[in-house]
Amino acid sequence: MPISTDARVAEVWDRLASVTDPELDESVTELRFVTAVEVDADSRVHIGFRLPTYWCSPNFAFLMADDMRAAAGSLPWVRQVLIDLRDHMYSDTINQGLAQGHSFKATFAEEAAEEDLDDLRRTFRIKAYQRRQEAVIRHLMERGWTPAAILALDCPHLATLAIDDPETDRQRTRYLEIRAEYGGPTDAAFTSAEGEAINPETFADYLTLLRRVRINTEFNGSLCRGLLQARYGDDEPASAPDGEPTLADFIAGRVDARNERGNHSCRK
Repeated sequence: MPISTDARVAEVWDRLASVTDPELDESVTELRFVTAVEVDADSRVHIGFRLPTYWCSPNFAFLMADDMRAAAGSLPWVRQVLIDLRDHMYSDTINQGLAQGHSFKATFAEEAAEEDLDDLRRTFRIKAYQRRQEAVIRHLMERGWTPAAILALDCPHLATLAIDDPETDRQRTRYLEIRAEYGGPTDAAFTSAEGEAINPETFADYLTLLRRVRINTEFNGSLCRGLLQARYGDDEPASAPDGEPTLADFIAGRVDARNERGNHSCRK
């Protein structure tokens, strides 16, 4: 029995949900960066894509669009994926480059001579690892776990540990997914992103590093959601994950972002 167009559209949305903004570590669908998905009679997928500002960094825009193309293209029935990035200073260049199957360097030629998206991807993958790890460690410490007990956990025990907070449970699952990229399934649950053991004597300093990554990411995420809402005025603006501060929280001083702000593509 043939698969209906609606079912195929739903399959594409499901695949796109796994694509994240590399710095924010949030799904492009939850961020409302994806505006539309259509499947035509020739099994070609058309994806509408937008960003919070006209000048969002082209390397970030290209990376997300390329990840969307790969995610949708992994479906066996898809013949071609066409990305339609709109309202961006490099919309035409990025859309044409992706349609022709070009890399970022080939798309931007001399302008991207020194750019390496693989290095960029690795950098933010490490930040995602640190952010997810911090969420789980913070939860355990709030429940009275000592640094020694936390560092003694291995991956199997962390996977089966009872966690009473839905957002932390979600981050635990996401952390274990990314943890598998840095070691085996029975290894220590918490190591540095380089795979090194965390020194109990410098555990507090290590947590300060993780907190800085989290605050920076949360601020950038709140900023991007606010800019997207201001630009497009959606009736239902993208909301922050449970427990994360909003831009209003930062502005009101309820979260200290001093000296912790990064250079997310929204502001480049």
